Amino acid sequence: MFVILPHNCKKMTTQQLIDQIKIKKSFLTVGLDVDLNKIPQHLLELEDPIFEFNKAIIDATHDLAVAYKPNTAFYEAYGIKGWMSLQKTINYINSTYPDVFTIADAKRGDIGNTSSMYAKAFFEDLNFDSVTVAPYMGKDSVEPFLAFENKHTIMLALTSNEGAFDFQTLNVDGKELYKQVLETSKTWKNSENLMYVVGATKAEYFTEIRRIVPDSFLLVPGVGAQGGSLSEVCKYGMNDNVGLLINSSRAIIYASNGTDFVEKARAEALKMQQEMAAIMSLKFEKV
Repeated sequence: MFVILPHNCKKMTTQQLIDQIKIKKSFLTVGLDVDLNKIPQHLLELEDPIFEFNKAIIDATHDLAVAYKPNTAFYEAYGIKGWMSLQKTINYINSTYPDVFTIADAKRGDIGNTSSMYAKAFFEDLNFDSVTVAPYMGKDSVEPFLAFENKHTIMLALTSNEGAFDFQTLNVDGKELYKQVLETSKTWKNSENLMYVVGATKAEYFTEIRRIVPDSFLLVPGVGAQGGSLSEVCKYGMNDNVGLLINSSRAIIYASNGTDFVEKARAEALKMQQEMAAIMSLKFEKV
């Protein structure tokens, strides 16, 4: 099996991620979607307010979260300065908290050679553990990401937005399209490196999804601000290794826009971690 091993590169295996979930009793992912119009105003006086905001959030929550997920659009919007803030953020996480899993929420997906370049950008240059991809162009748009050893590719499967019903749930030859996408992806080379995005507002679909990908990790946005229920997602989506990464962005990072934003962010993260710990205890406690 052909794989690419990035040079001088942080590697995080699935087992290491599972270990961190057990140690922290958490499967919380904090989304770092930084909008300069929403962060505390006093940070705008600093040379790099985006990085300083991220650093403060990370320092306050790193023991409660197993992953951080910067949405790259929020950095690209600020041009080269935003991209530099993203690079400083990922470098800070990798050097200070190397046991934390990192997700570049970039939703890339293009023909083979282009996807290879996207993969190099996020896995080699920026040194993320994983990247989100859109599978609309099929096998040769995703396999270049999968070729990187101990790097993970998180593929959109069933999303929580209103437009999800435009295509994803369409019945094609007697089966919903998202199910066909999941089943087909399992046949791709290095598919063991796949994870999937499944929106929390689609909790009733998790049972069906788990029948197709019982062992894969699912990245789940939409808990909290978008109305998804953590307990419902866990009831239908959790497997024997937990197998879930629950993302929360706004509820944590914008818990306050005052000078107390660090304390309020930690309090929100702690609330979620405690709920996760209770769910894990119920599921995995020895009888």
